[in-house]
Amino acid sequence: MIKLHDKHFEPMLKNELIETEIQRMATQISQDYAGKTPLFIAILNGSFMFAAQLMKSLTIPAEITFLRVSSYQATSSTGKVLELLGLQESVENREVIVLEDIIDTGLTMEKIKEQLLAKNPSSFALASLFHKPEALKTPIEIDYLGFKIENKFVVGYGLDYDGLGRNLSDLYVLKEE
Repeated sequence: MIKLHDKHFEPMLKNELIETEIQRMATQISQDYAGKTPLFIAILNGSFMFAAQLMKSLTIPAEITFLRVSSYQATSSTGKVLELLGLQESVENREVIVLEDIIDTGLTMEKIKEQLLAKNPSSFALASLFHKPEALKTPIEIDYLGFKIENKFVVGYGLDYDGLGRNLSDLYVLKEE
């Protein structure tokens, strides 16, 4: 059990299991994009640990860039997507793979996908480490998925609670009071 700010969190997924799953995803992506050089767009801040581990595990040439957006406040989604740091690289005629830490409502990713498709990539794929199917408010196709998890607030492996917990190597779930 850990405490972040005023909340307690219990272990949910161990680091070894998470990294084994990322390796599986990297192997699949490497097979699917053999002979190509995709551009990975990691969504900050949450996906940084996932993106780093995935990139180390790929066996194909690849580029990575970062896009920072925000839609969370404390432990709930605001439903509004704010682009804070824009994309510098051109995605036109590129194979684009977006790396997201978690898909819950799908609203953030819907907006990101819409904006990226308007820039004419040759292909678009989405890789998400975690997905909360029960929280989905808009249909979203996840091409590469690590784990389906319950619709509960989680921290660790890049995910935070008001800035704390991103550095935890395991995934933790909010303890029911």
